[in-house]
Amino acid sequence: MFKIIAAFVAGIAFTAVLAWNAMGGLMFNERVSPFGVEETVARIQHNIQDTGNGWVLSGLRNPASAVQATGGNTLPVMMVEACSTQYSKPILNEDAVRFLSILMPCKISVYKKNDGKTYIGTMNAGLMGKMFGPLVGDVMGQVATDQQKFLVMDPNKPAPPLIKPQPAASGGGGGGGGGGC
Repeated sequence: MFKIIAAFVAGIAFTAVLAWNAMGGLMFNERVSPFGVEETVARIQHNIQDTGNGWVLSGLRNPASAVQATGGNTLPVMMVEACSTQYSKPILNEDAVRFLSILMPCKISVYKKNDGKTYIGTMNAGLMGKMFGPLVGDVMGQVATDQQKFLVMDPNKPAPPLIKPQPAASGGGGGGGGGGC
């Protein structure tokens, strides 16, 4: 009997360890871009503007510049930020899930790795939303659908210009470019 209980507990522990190790790969997505960092960012920015559903660019950040400013040497990293009040409003209006404002605005990271390739990193919005009930699951499912449109990289289209953020208005979050969330 002891062996059966021990095997059962060991099986649960093994499953928990596997789930824990797989979680990062499920919650975040990474894909190679066929373009360089700036062109990838520009294409994503223009795709966001063309998607509809209230999406606006709310910022463009360069976290690598802070490292470089302190004498560090790092490969390029840029973060495109976008928001849609169509999606943020239901979450921000609900006390039980308002803490998810930490995920706003939607961020897409574009970065170079030591292999010389440019990558796009995104959060798995659809899966993340399912963890927080039907309201958030529905909203984040719609965000995930739109996010796929942001990431379309058509090599037949000419490279669009990079959209530089406008200085934030007073009282804003800094680094913003349009309508924040």
